[in-house]
Amino acid sequence: MVEDAIVDANDQEEALMGFCSLIEENLAVPFTTTVLGVKVKVDAITQSSDGRLVAKCSRGAAQQAIGLLDLPLPDPAPAGAEWIEAYRHWSR
Repeated sequence: MVEDAIVDANDQEEALMGFCSLIEENLAVPFTTTVLGVKVKVDAITQSSDGRLVAKCSRGAAQQAIGLLDLPLPDPAPAGAEWIEAYRHWSR
């Protein structure tokens, strides 16, 4: 999966774009997970202005971007979550 995401990447920025595209295409959103004991809805995965992949989360009117590497996945994980795990593996 990692190779699929970075096959055309010439640098780390392009590799992140590859992961972001594949996660956006394959991850079933929205889904609910728990962050610091609070249930939140994950609405989308995007690339932040500082180059990280982030989950756009909401709870009521409140919204916050959480780094994808820090996002706990629910059990069972949503369809396509294996792409998040591939990104985590690559990021180590």
